[in-house]
Amino acid sequence: MLNNNRKFPQVWAEIDLNAAAYNVRELRRITDHNAILMAVVKANAYGHGMIEIAQTALANGAEMLGVARLDEGIKIRKTGIKTPVLIFGHTPCELAQKLLEFDLIQTVSSLDSAVQLSEIASLNKKKIRVHLKVDTGMGRLGILPPGMLPDFNISKDKVSCNRALTDVKAMAMLPGLELEGIYTHFATADYLDKSYARRQFKILIDFIEMLYKERIEFKLKHAANSAAIIDMPETHLDMVRAGIAIYGLYPSDNVDKTGIALKPAMSFKTRIVYLKKVPAGFKVSYGSTYTTKAPTTIATISAGYADGLNRLLSSTKGRVLIRGVTAPIIGRICMDLTMVDVGQIPEVKINDEVVIFGTQGDASITVDEIALKLKTINYEVVSTITDRTKRIYTGLKS
Repeated sequence: MLNNNRKFPQVWAEIDLNAAAYNVRELRRITDHNAILMAVVKANAYGHGMIEIAQTALANGAEMLGVARLDEGIKIRKTGIKTPVLIFGHTPCELAQKLLEFDLIQTVSSLDSAVQLSEIASLNKKKIRVHLKVDTGMGRLGILPPGMLPDFNISKDKVSCNRALTDVKAMAMLPGLELEGIYTHFATADYLDKSYARRQFKILIDFIEMLYKERIEFKLKHAANSAAIIDMPETHLDMVRAGIAIYGLYPSDNVDKTGIALKPAMSFKTRIVYLKKVPAGFKVSYGSTYTTKAPTTIATISAGYADGLNRLLSSTKGRVLIRGVTAPIIGRICMDLTMVDVGQIPEVKINDEVVIFGTQGDASITVDEIALKLKTINYEVVSTITDRTKRIYTGLKS
């Protein structure tokens, strides 16, 4: 029997804005009162909806927004949000005009990129606000400070030291730039052993002090991500950058959860669109990798890997909830559809809600459970829910 009822969405991500608001307030509570709280809303707010989360975060204690790319910043501006927005990633010089047009703050990681931005800003008789990225041990973007050089000793490696300082001094003198901030990104702040993160922090602070002696100061110094907000209050500085914690997920199981109780903001749901009774020995889905062991009922649900239901959860590795009862995924997950065994669930019907992760009655499937099965992290699970999956928002948007 096919489902011809069109009033229900086929597959959706349900976003609880009240939970997101609560998480922002809790992060604000544990953040140093002198530090600004930035809400990181890149990658469509980790799949939760960039504009809705940005508005919610700003209404509940966030004072700045962080994005990865220029187009994300432009999208925020086009909704009328005037809050400062920092772009973490690279913006090609040919698009730098957009930074001025939409009043966006750009990360710089080298003198060359700073010079290019300065030239474009000067041609427009304006200034581009920038934050200097310092690579203290992540290995991605960022200028290498003296402390990252092998066996650095300030008395023995004055040439290398002067090169780093000279580049930043030159940036500070560029006419088209306002060197507003300086920051780094922790690689292991979510680990139980914080020694590497503390080393990174010391390298940053030492470099800031070197620059201060050269009369180069920054309005905003920042390092703390979600893990460091929770576990490393000494790193809060002038601003903290809250990402995964806004969405009610902990950066890892190693962070201290006793001081802040987060509420997951997203549930991922679909519906049963087809039911059929099958005998024992019935083969299911591509490759016939699953065979029923006894007569049962198969439910076809309207979600697949093109919606964000990871294919690695195929053939009983994953489960869903139907009527508050676990139903194992059987056979390979398809692009648009997935089969589950519902033979043990009484009175199951077409259109029954199916929870891929979230809560149903007294039962729940967490994002962390799925991440563990996939041998990945909760960040990936929520951020890979695709655009064709409808977002439905509950709670207040303000």
